[in-house]
Amino acid sequence: MRRAKPLVEIPASRYLNREISWLHFNQRVLEEAANTHHPLLERLKFLAIFESNLDEFYMVRVSGLIEQFESGILEMSPDGLSPNEQLGTISRAAEPLRRRCSSVLEDHIKPSLEKSGIHLREYSELTEKQQAEMRSYFHREVFPLCTPLILHPAPVVPFISNRSLNLAVELSDKGSDTRLARVKVPTVIPRLVRLGKRKNEFVPLEQVMANNIHALFPGVEVLGSHFFRVIRDADIEIRQLEAADLITTIEETLKLRRFGDPVMLQHNPTMPLQVRKHLMTMLKLDDEDVFSVEGILGLEVLLELAKIDKPALRFPSHLPYVSDQLSTASGLFEALDSKDLLIHLPYDGFRTIEAFVGSAATDPDVVGIKQTLYRMGGESPIVESLQDAAEDGKQVAAVIELKARFDESNNLVWARALERAGVHVTYGFPEMKTHCKLCLVVRKDHNKMKSYAHVGTGNYNPGTARGYTDLGLFTKDEAITQDISELFNYLTGFSKQTKYRKLLVAPVNLREGILQRIRNEIVLHRKERPSRMIWKLNALVDPEVIEALYDASKAGVKIDLIIRGICCLRPGVPGMSENIKVMSIVGRFLEHSRVYYFSGGGKPDVLIGSADAMRRNLDRRIEVLVPVEDPNLSCHIRDQILEVCLKDNCQSWDLDDSGKYTRRQPAKGTKLFDSQKWFMEHPSTKAQGLRQIQATPQTNKSVKSPSKSTTD
Repeated sequence: MRRAKPLVEIPASRYLNREISWLHFNQRVLEEAANTHHPLLERLKFLAIFESNLDEFYMVRVSGLIEQFESGILEMSPDGLSPNEQLGTISRAAEPLRRRCSSVLEDHIKPSLEKSGIHLREYSELTEKQQAEMRSYFHREVFPLCTPLILHPAPVVPFISNRSLNLAVELSDKGSDTRLARVKVPTVIPRLVRLGKRKNEFVPLEQVMANNIHALFPGVEVLGSHFFRVIRDADIEIRQLEAADLITTIEETLKLRRFGDPVMLQHNPTMPLQVRKHLMTMLKLDDEDVFSVEGILGLEVLLELAKIDKPALRFPSHLPYVSDQLSTASGLFEALDSKDLLIHLPYDGFRTIEAFVGSAATDPDVVGIKQTLYRMGGESPIVESLQDAAEDGKQVAAVIELKARFDESNNLVWARALERAGVHVTYGFPEMKTHCKLCLVVRKDHNKMKSYAHVGTGNYNPGTARGYTDLGLFTKDEAITQDISELFNYLTGFSKQTKYRKLLVAPVNLREGILQRIRNEIVLHRKERPSRMIWKLNALVDPEVIEALYDASKAGVKIDLIIRGICCLRPGVPGMSENIKVMSIVGRFLEHSRVYYFSGGGKPDVLIGSADAMRRNLDRRIEVLVPVEDPNLSCHIRDQILEVCLKDNCQSWDLDDSGKYTRRQPAKGTKLFDSQKWFMEHPSTKAQGLRQIQATPQTNKSVKSPSKSTTD
């Protein structure tokens, strides 16, 4: 595929490398799996998340760099590395992370599981009776699902699917050369096989297969079997320009993704060199694309183990705070008529958003609703509400982003269901993703039309709402609702809107709006007026924004950045960024909210929304930031969200000027402070004086869930 040049150190420049910064983020995820303060089964989940993240990184980012290199593109990254130099650096950084992952599981978590009565056995540890039981299980449940395929020699090499777990089986037939076959580990049965009637004793399915594999090759000598996984390019570019053909293009893209070029091979260490070479030749991979992995391959199996009925080994259950006033449409609109409202998920209940959207179906005074939908998930009471409202004759429009990576198939199913119900469904712009999180409800009040809006930082997805931290603003501000109404016209029609009253909209005015506010803080500081910035983002990558922050730092403005994932800014560099501090919080919930706070000379300017400080968000997506103008809410965001995050010394990491993250330790005499735990005890709607309803577990009503299609 490619030949690596000598590895190079990341240059000491003004920027940190994006890809290495992402690997550092995933390292922080991995360290949560090693964190003995976390419950044991939760640590298993962190391991599974780590590997899933790494798979996606190779499927998208690494595959993109390989494509650049093979296409002869020599464009340097902002930190001065060519695509091939980045690939070499990634290879060197990723391999020890995967080894660390295996060590955490094998040397730390598995012994702790044993002490807790959860046993993950090797097949060689089983008694003769247990092995007999496993043979019976194999012939009864597994054998009918297995399809051996010859890999070598073969006139046509059979396809090996993305992320599947496989056995490479060496075969010997008298008078012929050694042959190599592939057997895929079935995905339609559990990967952990329970041993007898013992509740929490398991053996991996692949080991059961490996020790009974000869049954698939009668009359042929099995020399050995070895586990391997293949990761493929999943970043298939959509180049369609006509919206009428977009659905067909998406469907074709999903088919192509399945056949993307291989980018990584994982195998167990006992795999012989000759077998590995055969696989590398078939997959057209080089040495730097191959990982030898101790222990279990395919750590999604750990999610099965994490479901064991052991509540003491999980985080205590969290019950979101739901106000009685905000749990019904009538109460919500009554509250909004007097003031704006802010919710902080998952500490406040997603039920409030469901009530807002559900009002389109249940409130007779609601006459219309407009909604953007990016990632809807398998369950979607919000989509059901839109269907019900349309079937009831109300005006309903939905802008569905079909290009949301890895959710395209799901979104297609929901889009068709909405169209069948009579919803006006559009798909935004083929060349740009619609990433903003907007809902507009039009309601008749005493023969007068009133518009209410929700602008959020996260998706309208009940699944992620339980595990992601996000903010949402509810308002009836006429300038904001009019801006949103006009933005929907831009998304669904032929509007060429270029100005907005209060919203910052990418790619129209969002970039300049952020830069202008940074410049304003510099002016305020020079006038000796209060100046400070606090941003909370998922990623900070854009060079122009980073340079503006450097300018502000050099002018003396104090800047705190809470960046969960990628950060390309170098903090604490004398003469460049000595007034900038960067921290990252990685904990029980995924930090997902985007907040831009500017002191404004004593009049805080606070924006929340969907946009991170990345080129794609500022220039190539439809994004929205909304100002939080209510003084009580803007102060709440500063004092009871941002400042709380900055105080965290339990789940936080500090970034230095070399790109290294160090776990923050409490100062001597200072108590541990976990910001996420604090938020669970101090939900935002409670702080706004809204009374909680009776504390019962939050459940979602029955939904019309689309079936999931799986491909091999």
